[in-house]
Amino acid sequence: MNVIETSALGRRYGGQWALRNCTLNVPEGHLVALVGPNGAGKTTLLNIAVGLTSPTDGQITVLGGIPAGSPTALDRIAFVAQDMPLYRNLSVSDMLHVARNLNHGFDVAYAHGRLGNLGIGLRHKVGKLSGGQRAQLALTLALARHPQLLVLDEPTASLDPVARHDFMATVVTAMTDDGVSVILSSHGLAELERVADYLVLLTDGAVRVDGPVDDLLRQHLRLTGPVGAPVDPRWHVVESRDARAVRVLLARVDDPAMPVPDEWEARAVGVEELALAYLRESPAPTRPFMVEAAR
Repeated sequence: MNVIETSALGRRYGGQWALRNCTLNVPEGHLVALVGPNGAGKTTLLNIAVGLTSPTDGQITVLGGIPAGSPTALDRIAFVAQDMPLYRNLSVSDMLHVARNLNHGFDVAYAHGRLGNLGIGLRHKVGKLSGGQRAQLALTLALARHPQLLVLDEPTASLDPVARHDFMATVVTAMTDDGVSVILSSHGLAELERVADYLVLLTDGAVRVDGPVDDLLRQHLRLTGPVGAPVDPRWHVVESRDARAVRVLLARVDDPAMPVPDEWEARAVGVEELALAYLRESPAPTRPFMVEAAR
């Protein structure tokens, strides 16, 4: 089952396209890192997926073919936005009461238990909580709905390193314990490298890279050699940099077992290194690089 499936999806605001010709198939059971520069279309894509806005062009379904934004979809998807829209003047208990009245099947006992384990008292005013505690409260409100898909749009952007780590640990635990699929938009590439197993990279409102992290890393190499050394035509060079007499390439190789010429030294790449190379790439090719996930 695909948790998000799009075909030529587009969203225009006035004369500006925020998302255009976005075709994407994200399978269930992954923690998906959605990355890209500011203005790439990440938030627009997530807002369409959770029903906060409608596409201008194309189609999108969620959770195996359910129309995005439909009542059935809304019951099965939880969303935590960067601004975490919590009522600061309410107590934590009152915030849970609001969530229970707004969400069918909200699990109050789960929320109480989770907040108790975190040491977040029900009588505390939301506005008096730390940034990390507010983030955990927002995540608790989402998880207490027991969603099939959890969508997170820059939820840790304003948190300190410890709070970010604790937040992501909770997300990973929810995946393990409840089987929830997660799509996480973030600029924290190093953090995503630690937890994500599927990567979607957007640039200029379109999908640039899409696939399971292990497969993407296996099909890319960092190659170092002398300037002027012949470049194998079977290498699809994503990034090339020269430093004096040394040339450094990040290249996609169709056959990872292909031997590397003696002039070149090859090593594996990481998620951050891979993503940065594609983000720097200019101009972007007309067709994205996608790896089909194992079904």
